[in-house]
Amino acid sequence: MSSCDNTEQTAAQRAQAKEDNRFMKMAMEMAAKAEEKGEVPVGAVLVKNGEVVSAGFNYSIGLHDPSAHAEMQCIRQAGQLLENYRLLDTTLYVTLEPCAMCAGAIVHARIGRLVYGANDEKTGAAGTVIDIVRHRAFNHQVEITAGVREEACSEQLSAFFRRRRKEKKAAKALAKQQASTQCDKPE
Repeated sequence: MSSCDNTEQTAAQRAQAKEDNRFMKMAMEMAAKAEEKGEVPVGAVLVKNGEVVSAGFNYSIGLHDPSAHAEMQCIRQAGQLLENYRLLDTTLYVTLEPCAMCAGAIVHARIGRLVYGANDEKTGAAGTVIDIVRHRAFNHQVEITAGVREEACSEQLSAFFRRRRKEKKAAKALAKQQASTQCDKPE
C-alpha cells in the first residue's frame, strides 16, 4: 500500500467517524424524546446514502408493547417509507447496543451496518452478551461499529436511572410519612 493510499484511507476513516458522530447525536436527540415521555432513553436513526430514512425511540411503556424498542420503531417506519422489508445498504445508529429481539430484526431486515453508543452488559446482542448480528450460522452478518459517543450515551442512560431511583426513594419516604401521620391522628 502506498503512502498516498494510506492517507486516503485515513481521510475516509475520519469522514466516516464524523458522519457516525453526527448521526449518533441525532439518535441521542431521539433518546431524549423517549425520556420526555417517561421511557428509557434509547434512540435510533436509520440512514441510507447519507440521508436519514427514519428515526425512533423507546415507547414500550406508553404503547404497552414490549417490542416497541427504538430500533423496532425505526425499522418499522423505514419499511413503510421504503415500501420494502429489506433495508439493504442502510446503517442503523442506536444509543444502546441492541437486545436479541432488535438484533434479530436487524439481521432479518438485512441492515448492512450497525453503529451503537453504549454496551448493554445485561442484554447486549451485538457482541457484549451474545452476538446475533454477526453469527456465522445466519445468511446475513452486520458490520458493527461500537462505542460511538459511548460516554455521552452511557451518561444519558445512567442519569435517567439515577433520577428514577431518586424519585422512587422520595415517593417511598412520602408514603411512609403519610402512613405515620395517619396513625398519629385520633379517631
